[in-house]
Amino acid sequence: MYATDEYADIEQKILNGERLTREDGIRLFKCHDIAWLGNMADMVRKKKCGDIVYYNVNCHVNLTNICTSHCKFCAFGKDKDSKGAYAFSVEEALNVVRDAKKDPNLAGLHVVSGLHPDWTFEDYLERLQALHNEFPELYLKGFTGVEITHFSKISGLSVEEVLKKLKAAGLKAIAGGGAEILSDRVRTELCPKKATADEWIEVARTAHKLGIKTNASMLYGHIETIEERVDHLIKLRDLQDETGGLQTFICFPFLPKNTELGKSVKQTSMWDDLRTMAISRLMLDNIKNIKAYWVMLTVPVAQIALGFGANDIDGTVHKETILHDAGATSPTALSEDHIIKIIRDAGRIPAACDCNFNILRRFD
Repeated sequence: MYATDEYADIEQKILNGERLTREDGIRLFKCHDIAWLGNMADMVRKKKCGDIVYYNVNCHVNLTNICTSHCKFCAFGKDKDSKGAYAFSVEEALNVVRDAKKDPNLAGLHVVSGLHPDWTFEDYLERLQALHNEFPELYLKGFTGVEITHFSKISGLSVEEVLKKLKAAGLKAIAGGGAEILSDRVRTELCPKKATADEWIEVARTAHKLGIKTNASMLYGHIETIEERVDHLIKLRDLQDETGGLQTFICFPFLPKNTELGKSVKQTSMWDDLRTMAISRLMLDNIKNIKAYWVMLTVPVAQIALGFGANDIDGTVHKETILHDAGATSPTALSEDHIIKIIRDAGRIPAACDCNFNILRRFD
């Protein structure tokens, strides 16, 4: 079944359910047999997850795009006096959701934003609490490890204290963004003003201790090496061994078009996207869900990725702006019927879920 004798030992490990090593991961990134890689990842996916593909009917609420980080890979963040800069009032944030509530199946909110230079932690908390108060039936997934580290620093509270306040305000899960590449070299070059790799991991570790599930991501295809991609996956795997609190992993291909890196970095190929998806499934043997995020991948590639280890396709994503500012060419939202069709056309079973993967509706 294997591509060449070079990968026979790795295939045997996969068939035996053995953990792959760092060296195995690096070797897999050099494999040119995409069909074999996909077959291996899909086999593991089927064994671990069955044929259900999760999605959610959700709305993104990006509270502000004013941000002090100035990350080189970001096209969303702006200075206060820049054209297009905004900071939602409580009422404006509520209006985003009121509009999305036209969909009777809306189940959750995804709340993330920039690191505003003037907002206090209470400003963010007030908006989260207002969303929960008006829409208590909606599951709140919000903020990243980067934002929560920022909240801790501007408030003088510990990360644990910040998380307890967010949980009391209605937060059910933490978003996976901000991990980028968990490498000090990469972060020093691309995003030196925001949470370090260790700080991001510590937020997740603390959240898990408090019973808050978190997600994790990887932004690849910029200045990172293949070795750093593999090390990133292993750091997440080690964290999951320790806490068990990571519920889904998201591969984000870097979109360079409107960023500072746009002139020096080319966008990843579909081959790289599918290869990275498959290897993530194979390396992350203790994380059940692997997301094919259609906003970044485009709908057709995300659908193909369901055959490369993915079992989660995110959701309707009403009002997404962060990634479209970076040049995403995908739609800004999908209807639930469209998502169900995408999943069924791939021969899989659609299942609407909340932010903690509790199934709300299943379409066999």
